[in-house]
Amino acid sequence: MKIGIITDCFKSTHEEGIKKAAMLGLAGVQIYATTGDFSPELSAEKKEEYKKLLKDNNLVVSALCGDMGGFGFERAEDNPARIEATKKIVDLAVEFGTNVVTTHIGVIPEDKSNPRYKVMLDALTECGLYAKSKGVTLAIETGPEKAKTLLAFIEDTKGGVGVNLDPANFTMVTGQDAVEAVYILKDHIVHTHLKDGRMLDKNQDPTDVYHAFALGGVDALNACTGFIELPIGEGDVDWDNYIKALKEIGFDGFLTIEREAGDDPVKDMELAANFIKTKI
Repeated sequence: MKIGIITDCFKSTHEEGIKKAAMLGLAGVQIYATTGDFSPELSAEKKEEYKKLLKDNNLVVSALCGDMGGFGFERAEDNPARIEATKKIVDLAVEFGTNVVTTHIGVIPEDKSNPRYKVMLDALTECGLYAKSKGVTLAIETGPEKAKTLLAFIEDTKGGVGVNLDPANFTMVTGQDAVEAVYILKDHIVHTHLKDGRMLDKNQDPTDVYHAFALGGVDALNACTGFIELPIGEGDVDWDNYIKALKEIGFDGFLTIEREAGDDPVKDMELAANFIKTKI
């Protein structure tokens, strides 16, 4: 397994994030690719600058993040534009040599008769088939639903859809055991996040949590009182057995450090890099 980091978590430019990742001795970076300094609208010149910077620092792109925020693909009226944007991010991923685009897609209903299920399935099926045609997997980030619900949804698509497994999201929000989730989702895991946390309220509604995120972004998510994100090793993710499970299923991809909270996220990410090196 290889260790990466999300450049945006450094709270600086992507260029600085890439250099800091190299200084930490990591193998790759994940980059947000929806809007701003790194997006499908990049000029050819800027693309070449990023490619050279990555090569000079001996880094690869572990994945692009195609998360557009809001309600993901829950709303039919939003989906035509989101589907087209996702396709452009898939094309950008190909240009940068990665075969993974990660994203939050909204809250998958456990009940397949819920109208929202079909709306989301139609959108992800179209995105997945496009990604598959380009040799890319659109990886749904774990979070608002149990692993079995996510598995059933992925199996209802027609390919090109996989999993970006974030063990902390399971631990903090749904109460899903992350080790068990590895075995349930084993055939579809193409990328993972390294994050830790603890559930504080077992009665919290995951749909409410992720709809707060949809309306208010990360700040609203961090304001939720039902859980807390913590530095890696200080939360309730069972790292020893989680890494063991990933090894047992043959996962050899990226463990990508993510830190969205805390007073000193850069220090926490440096500690995370050292922590996980002792586990793999």
